[in-house]
Formats: sequence, C-alpha cells, structure tokens
Amino acid sequence: MVFHKESKSIKSGFKNMADILSQFDIEFNRIADAMTRHFQSHLPLVNDICGHILFAGGKRIRPLLTVLFGRLCGLDTQELYDLSVTPEYLHAASLLHDDVIDGGEFRRGKPAAYRIWGNKATILAGDFLYARAIHLASSFGRVTIAQAISETVARMAEGEILQLQRIGNTSFDEDAYLQIVEYKTASLIAASCKIGALLADAASTQVAAARNYGHFLGIAFQIIDDALDYTADPKEAGKGIGTDLSEGKLTLPLAAALQMANADDKTWLISTLAQKDLSTDSLLRIQKIIQESGALAYTMNKAHEFIQKAVEGLGIFEDSPIRQQLTRIANFVAERKR
Repeated sequence: MVFHKESKSIKSGFKNMADILSQFDIEFNRIADAMTRHFQSHLPLVNDICGHILFAGGKRIRPLLTVLFGRLCGLDTQELYDLSVTPEYLHAASLLHDDVIDGGEFRRGKPAAYRIWGNKATILAGDFLYARAIHLASSFGRVTIAQAISETVARMAEGEILQLQRIGNTSFDEDAYLQIVEYKTASLIAASCKIGALLADAASTQVAAARNYGHFLGIAFQIIDDALDYTADPKEAGKGIGTDLSEGKLTLPLAAALQMANADDKTWLISTLAQKDLSTDSLLRIQKIIQESGALAYTMNKAHEFIQKAVEGLGIFEDSPIRQQLTRIANFVAERKR
C-alpha cells in the first residue's frame, strides 16, 4: 500500500459547526420535542438512564440530516420530525453499550451511565432505546424504513464485533479499518439520510443519493475524529489518545505512521504499542511521529476524498438552499477541530 502526504483543503466559509447549526434552531427544537415524546418508559429508572444520554448535549446531526433530506425531497410534516429521532435513539443506545464495552469514564462531559447505574441496567436501557427506535421506524406504514433501521442495527453490532476481533492486532489493513468505520459509524449516518428520503416517497435514485451522502460523510467524520485524537495537546486531551491505544485500537493515523515513519521511529512505535500504560512523554512522541511522518496529512487527505464524494453526490438534486446547507455541513466536517 502506498501512502501519500498530499492533503486537499475544502472550505465551508463558516468559523465552526455552531455557525452552521445555528441556522437550524427551529428544527432542533422540534426534534427535541419529538425525542421527549417518544422515548418515555413507564419505568422511572429507564427514563433516568435514557435521559442521561439523550439530553446531555450532542450536535444531533443525525436527526437533522433526516429532516433535511426529507425536505430536500419535498416533505415537511410533523411525521418527518417524529421519524428523525429514530437515528438519535440508535446513536444513544450504541453510546450506552460502547461505554460499558470500552470502560469509558465520561460521556458528553458527564459520568458514563454505567458508572451511575451499573452495567446491567445500562445495557438494558440501551436495549430499550433500540426497541423504541425499531418500533417508531415501523409505525409509518413503509416497510422500507423499518428495513433500513433494522439493517442498520445489525451493521452497528457487526462493526463492534469486527473491532473487537482486531483488538491488539498491530498489523494494518486499510480495507478492514474502513469496514469497521462503515459499519460502526457511517451506516447510521447513511440510514439517517435515507429514511428522510424514503418518508418523502422520493425516487429510488434520490434515495440512493441520500444514503451515499450519509455513507461518505460518516466515513469522513470518523476518520477525522481519529485524526483529532493526535492533534490536541496530550496533556489536555491525552485521554482520547491513551484510550484508543490502551484498548488496542489501531486507527488510521497511527497505522499510517507505522508505514510511513523512518526505521527508528517505526521500531520505537511497535515497542511502545506493546505497553499498556503510556506516559505523557510517549504520547507526545507518538503525536510528533504521526505529524512529521506525513501520516496525519495522509489521514486528512483520505477524509477529504470521502467528503468530496458526499458533496458530488448531491448533484442529482436541483440546487436549493437545503442542498447548499448539506454541502456546507459536509465541507465543515473536513475543517472541524473537535
């Protein structure tokens, strides 16, 4: 495999994601209202655990994409907002489960749910959210929507299993990495876009374009998320770097560094990755090797390639303010700092 250092630059014209998302205050308020109405259980404990993750912040990009693609395809009804919370429930459920599996200490600035309520209750609350999402997806009289959501739940679980199988494996296969990213992250973002188009009874070509936008955007988002773990100051954000390494996860920036670094740095990296606990000095050196070897540039270039595919796929739709908004969201993913 050949790794190249060149990196493209894509500009959105916005300073940060908050600038972009501020255009959608009305949509977010309607999404939040729908989230509250549909997740309720008759068991207070379930409500407490689910509410802990659902209302702890987060950008809620997934439900927004459902709404935007539904509107892009000609639909703007309350049903669209009700449907939009389905991917957010799936995302929240996966976070509840992931924190138990990975031993994450915090989530969205708060203690992870399992640290408060324990593993068993947290896993079961995640199951409840999965069930609510599938039930809601099946309530719109369109089998295609229910199929899209159930297939996504299966893909997300398969992605987690694929990642578990590669824990501790220091050999790198970019195709295997991208498959994990596709299943764990991109599949849900793709479904978020697709179901909006399906609810709008869009043409099959538009449904496919919506799905592909989310697919490529999701892959780029995760690649950049992995890259950002190696650009922040480890003294402040070392938790992100140290967590990935301690869990044996070989993400693209580090894997590219193992291919692109000089012989001495490569030998040191292989030796260091065998250690369970890494010092701040080790994290600083890893960060330096990733940046100076060209691995970071390679990673960002890969992400930009997927962003470009996402934007180009919107060409099937007529130019409109919504299409322009989707383009800006995609382009900013390539520029985001956290």
